[in-house]
Order: sequence, then C-alpha cells, then structure tokens
Amino acid sequence: MDFKEKPPPVTESGILDPLRAPTMWAVSDDDENPPVSASPPTAAAAFDVCHVGVVLRVVLGMQLILLLATLFGASHWLGWLNQWALANAEALPAVLAWLVAVCAARRWLGRQRRVLQWWVVTLLGALAGAYGHLQFAALGWWVGVTSWSPWAALAPTLTGAALGALVMGWLQQRQGMALPQQTQARLVELQARIQPHFLFNTINTAMALIQIDPDRAESVLEDLAELFRRALASPSTRSRLADEVDLAQRYLGIESLRFGDRLQLNWVLDPAADDAVVPHLLLQPLVENAVKHGIEPSPEGGWVRVQTQRQGDRVHITISNSVPAAATQASTRRGHGIALRNVRQRVLLMHDVEARFEAGLQPLIDGPAGQGGGQCHVVRIVMPMGSQA
Repeated sequence: MDFKEKPPPVTESGILDPLRAPTMWAVSDDDENPPVSASPPTAAAAFDVCHVGVVLRVVLGMQLILLLATLFGASHWLGWLNQWALANAEALPAVLAWLVAVCAARRWLGRQRRVLQWWVVTLLGALAGAYGHLQFAALGWWVGVTSWSPWAALAPTLTGAALGALVMGWLQQRQGMALPQQTQARLVELQARIQPHFLFNTINTAMALIQIDPDRAESVLEDLAELFRRALASPSTRSRLADEVDLAQRYLGIESLRFGDRLQLNWVLDPAADDAVVPHLLLQPLVENAVKHGIEPSPEGGWVRVQTQRQGDRVHITISNSVPAAATQASTRRGHGIALRNVRQRVLLMHDVEARFEAGLQPLIDGPAGQGGGQCHVVRIVMPMGSQA
C-alpha cells in the first residue's frame, strides 16, 4: 500500500500544531454551499423480485411444495418422481411467468395502494397458473397423450392465485425487515456520535484552533454538525457511495486532527463507483471501528485505507486498517462485532445473494513505507451498482 496522505502533525507535547495542518480544512464557497443531490435514492420496493436470491427462493419453494404434494398419490418412488416431473413441467413455466410479470410491473405496483397490490399480484398468479396448465395441456394434446378439459384448469388457476398471494405476503414481510435494521443502524450511529470522549476531543480541537486559525475551527464544527445531520435527518435507506465516502472523510478528518501523526490515511477512490447505490451509513461505522480498535489502542498509531472500485456492473469496497501487535490474536477480533453484523445484514437485505461481505484478519503484504509481515483487519464488500429508481 502506498500511503501518500499524511494527517496534520502534532507538537512534541502531543498538542495539535495548526500552523502545519493541511489546507483541506480551509473554508471555501463550495464548503459553505455543498451541492444537494437532485434525486436522492428511494426506498426499495416490496416487488423487487428481479433479484437472483428472490427468484431462487420462489422456485425452490415451489419445488418443495410439488415434492410433498406428489407424495400423496405415489405408491413407489419411481412413480413419485414421475408425478413430480409432470407436475414440474406444468408449474415451473407458470412460476417463471409470474416472476417476469411482477418484475416488469414492480415500479407501477409500488405506487399503488396495498389492496390493489394484493389483487393484482393474486390475479397475476391465477393467470400464470392457467397459462402453465394450458401450455402443458397443449403439449399433451399435440403428442396425443391427453385431452384438454376446461374443468381441469380450475385447480391450477386457484393454486396459482393462492401461491401468488403467499409470495406477496412474504415479499411484504421481507420489505418490512429493512425498517428495523435501518432504525437500529441510526440508533447505533447516534450513540456513537454522542460519545462524550468524541465530542470532548472534537470541541477541544476546535477551541485550540479558534485563536490561531478560526476558519479551520469553524470547519471542524461544521463537519461535526454534518455527521449529526446525516445520522438523523435522512429518511432514505439508500445512499450514493460518493455521499458515504464524503461522510467517512469528514469523520476521519476530525479524527486525524486528534491523533496527528499516529493516524495515516489512504484513499483509493474510483470515480466510476460514485453512483453505486448502497445502504445508508455504510462506511462510517466501519471506519470508526478501524480507528477505535486499530489506531486508538496503539501507542505508535497506525493506518486506515479505504478503496472503492467498479468492475463491470459491480462495485468493490475495501476498508483495511492496521492492528496493534497485542490485539492481533484476540482483542481486535472481539472488537469488530456489532457494526460488522449491522452492516452485513443491511447489505444482504438490499442485494441478497448478489452481494458478498467478508471481514477478518489477513496477512499484511505491503504496509506503510513498504513494511511487510504482521496482520491487518480487512472488510471487503462486493455488490451490484444498483439503481436509484
């Protein structure tokens, strides 16, 4: 890793030396009037059945129902498999047709009233069931095996309507799971932001700068206010990755004034990944953990590295940090728990099996100033770029 960005230095007594601090804290017209996103990301709709994970769960659930249902009329395992194959030939096209229809209409459905949503989804299930039966009956009639009867279409039609309503209920419940997770994330964030030591150190830093450099003191307080505003004001469960990076930079900027040379920052940011849609408050809890468990316990300090990269239609996010030598085996592992679990749950709620979340200690191959060996803590997130609509 090439650590080029250095935090503001401190004096021999450990007090911040504002005269040698970087100019990143100078107030400009852009800082006073930050740009506002014209179209903030909206909450995920309940009908987002286009996810691979949702499709797999619906199809596998249908397969399980068929396996159990065909057991009733089977006298031998070969007969059971034969009945399951025939039932699958009729049900699978119906399920796929329903998934395609709901996926295509998901945005329109998301704008309708709840009662109309249930009626439409149930009706689509009935039509899909009738379609599956008709195509199976047509195939049987074509090869001369079966003859078609209108009465025979009643059972698959009603079954399709019932299963459509069942999946609708599951999708609504799945959507509702996102709200408690988001509420918990905001509560955890608020608790972290109002920790006395964080407020005390930040205000002390601002007070030390007031007489020497009032502009920088004002910028520190503005960043602190922005952290509170982001944690409490935004009603959205989604955010642009660029906004999350900005929030993390504000937090680490404040911490760099406190730790001085003990905290080395390295940002490797891909502009092509800025528009990726990610869970709100994704990065800040992770970089806070990195500082709390990687930098603060170490007398020598350490480093934090944040990297974003877009590869095709996926974004890769990596947060790594040094770990104190004494904490490598035990305390660092225990320290990363609540924040990691919270972020992992929210990432999986948004992208399901399309996302990957990894966290843990890894060998340090190339550290600051070419130092190798030892271990570092790495959090790696891979997810689709997503859509704000």
